Amino acid sequence: MTTIIKARQIFLADPGATLAAGADIAAGLHEGMVVGLSGELGTGKTTLVRGMLKALGWAAPVKSPTYTLVESYELPSLYFYHFDFYRFNDPREWEASGFAEYFRPDSICVIEWPERLGAWLPATDLSLRLEHARNGRTLAISA
Repeated sequence: MTTIIKARQIFLADPGATLAAGADIAAGLHEGMVVGLSGELGTGKTTLVRGMLKALGWAAPVKSPTYTLVESYELPSLYFYHFDFYRFNDPREWEASGFAEYFRPDSICVIEWPERLGAWLPATDLSLRLEHARNGRTLAISA
C-alpha cells in the first residue's frame, strides 16, 4: 500500500524532528520519483535525506553530496540517488554531467538546489523546502 504525501508545513524543533520528518516522507516515496529539496545552507537538507534513507532500510552513514555532487545508495528493491547542485554555475552543466542516466524507473532521485538546473530540471513529483525559523526549521511539502 502506498502512502500519499499531503501538502503541508511542519515545524522542526531539532535534528531529531528533521530525521523523523524524513522517515514520514519516505513512507510515501516509490520507484521512479524525483524529489526537489530546497533550502539555504545549514537548514538540514542532508539530515532530512538521512531520515528518509534510514526509514528505507539504509543502516550505514549518509554523507552530504556537496563535493561529490551525487551519493548513491543501493537498497534491496531500488536505487536512491542524492544530488547536490549547489556548485553548479550554469544549468548546462547538467547536460554535460551525465546525471540524466540516474533518473530511471527503479530509482528515487532527491535533488538539493534544484533551482540551479533551470529548464534542465527533470519534472519533480514532490517538492520540499526547509527554512530557518525561530527555535528550529520549517519544512514545506508540496506534491
